[in-house]
Order: sequence, then structure tokens, then C-alpha cells
Amino acid sequence: MKVVLRRGAAVAGASAAGVAGVLLTGSPAAAHEKWFVDEPGSYPTDWAFVLRPVTLGLIIAVVLVTALWRYVAVRYLPTPELPQLSFIGRIVPYVPRLLAIHLGVSLLAAAVSGHFLTHDLEVEHLGGGAALLLAEGALGIWFITGIRLRPAALLLAVAGPLALLVTGPVGLLSAMDLLGVAVFLAFVPPSDAAFGRVEPDPALLRRALFGLRLGAGGALITLAFAEKLANPALARETVHLYPQLDVFALVGIHLPVDTFVAVAGVTELLFGLLVISGALPQVAVLVAGIPFNATLLLFGGTELLGHLPVYGVFLTLLAYGSNPRTAALVRWLPAVRTRLLRRPALVS
Repeated sequence: MKVVLRRGAAVAGASAAGVAGVLLTGSPAAAHEKWFVDEPGSYPTDWAFVLRPVTLGLIIAVVLVTALWRYVAVRYLPTPELPQLSFIGRIVPYVPRLLAIHLGVSLLAAAVSGHFLTHDLEVEHLGGGAALLLAEGALGIWFITGIRLRPAALLLAVAGPLALLVTGPVGLLSAMDLLGVAVFLAFVPPSDAAFGRVEPDPALLRRALFGLRLGAGGALITLAFAEKLANPALARETVHLYPQLDVFALVGIHLPVDTFVAVAGVTELLFGLLVISGALPQVAVLVAGIPFNATLLLFGGTELLGHLPVYGVFLTLLAYGSNPRTAALVRWLPAVRTRLLRRPALVS
């Protein structure tokens, strides 16, 4: 019976991987359209695009793939799933310090370029905008130093949403990755030990990781709809300006542009859902890293600096997901109670 179940799980996992692979094959999802298109606010929202049979069918498919992905991982797979990457887990005590550096550099770069947290919010023309940028730059330097970061993280977690309300809920939700990092560092800040070494309580760490996953995944899901699925006009213009994004055309497959936009949107949606699920974090991060890195060739430094917090999140999930003592904590969800969560204290 157990053999049958395991074979069934393997088949289900292979099916999920197959569907995911089809979607991920053509994935320009990492590109942040609003950063590279003039007057992005002039493109109207079109929720009817979401309800088209092709788009809606793809959305349902990625939701089912995510559910199956998590079920197979939690029910049948050990942790970590890829023990070959266990060497990466050795940096676990230093991850909060590294994550803070990613966040700090991103904040400092945004302040220098005249943006607050996200390129969607330019504040130089606003009253008090210069002071806001100065505060953002100071926060960036604070995070880079790694010194007593819990107050800095709490300040960003509170001040960020208040400022982003100026851009509306979409601007706020699209910056959830930054806020997720802030929440993580509020729970698990670097210590005063050498290189910020920290060994948090597992119960505290799993909550911090959940907040981090929710922030990063929520940002990806928001962008999937705000820049593609519910705003196809913006996505069409991006593909028109940067035809290199259409990887299907590069290999001789010519899809209708709306079909390509739908595939790109649901791919980003899939990334977001997989990050939130916490299942198979090593695989999810490595696969998602392909399009995130590929678009650097096209968009360069702006893309790199803007996505630094996301790279920090990926590094965090990969490191904790590769350490035998912490891998089970990465997949924790508040409503889930399994023996996988009752593990010994963190390894040095």
C-alpha cells in the first residue's frame, strides 16, 4: 500500500512539475514593466482579460499545481528535499545579516534615484519629499551596518505602508517584499556577535519565515495582476518595446501576444504562490531565479537594484531550506500542525 501511495505521489509530483515546466519555459515574469514603460499609469485596468477562458484556465491550473506541489512535498518528501545543497545551509546563522544588506542597498539606491521604496513612488516633487528620501537613505545605511536593526525594521514596517498609501493599494501591495523583509528582521535581527551571527528560537523563526514568504509572494502575485493579467495593455506595450522578452518567438514559436501575456502573468502568479506555500523551497527558488537573472541582461542595473530584496528573500529561503534543522520551518503555515515542525534547536 505504501509503495502504491509513493508511486502515486511521484506521478502527481511529476504532473505538477510538468505543468509548471511548461509555464516556466517561457517566463519573462521577473521584468517589472512599470519601471521601463513611459507613463505606466495611463494604461487602463482590464479585469475582463482575467475572465477570458485561456487566462482563467491557466490561473486555475497554477492554483491546482501549487496545492499538489505542497501536498506531495509535505506528505511524502523529506526535508531538505535536495540534500546535495546542504552546504548552503551552513550560512544560516548569518542570513539575517545578509538579508539586511540586500534591503539596505536597495533602500539607499532608491533614495538616490528619487524614489521611496518602489519606482512607482517618486517623491522629489512632493512637499517634504527630500526629507523622506533622506530618511529612506538613512534607513538603508542603518540596515547595511547591521547594528541593532529591530527598531529600523519596525520603523520601515510602519512608515512604509503609510507612505505607500499615497500610491494606492496596488503600490502598497507591490512593495510587500520589502515589508516582508522588514517583518523578518523585526523577528530575527542580526545579533551583536561576529558577522551578526544569530540562532533564533525555532518557533520565532518559523513565524519570521512565514512573514517573509507572505511578503515576497504577495508582491509577486500583485505584480502578476497589476502589470499583466489585469492590465494587458501595459504588458502588450512592454513586449512591443522589448520583443526579446518573448522567449517563445526566439525559438520559433509565435503565440498571439495576449496568450503570451497570460502565460507570463500566470507564471509570476505561480512563483508567488509557491513562495507562500513554502514547499520545496530549494527547487522553487532555483527555478524562479532563472527569469529573475535572465532579465538582468536586458534591464541592467535598475532591475538588479530594484530586485535586491527579492534576491535576499531567495537566498534566505534557499539557506534555511537547505539546513536539516530548519528546512521544515520554511514550509510552516499557521493552520498546519505536523510533527515535521517539532525539530531540535538550530545547528551552529
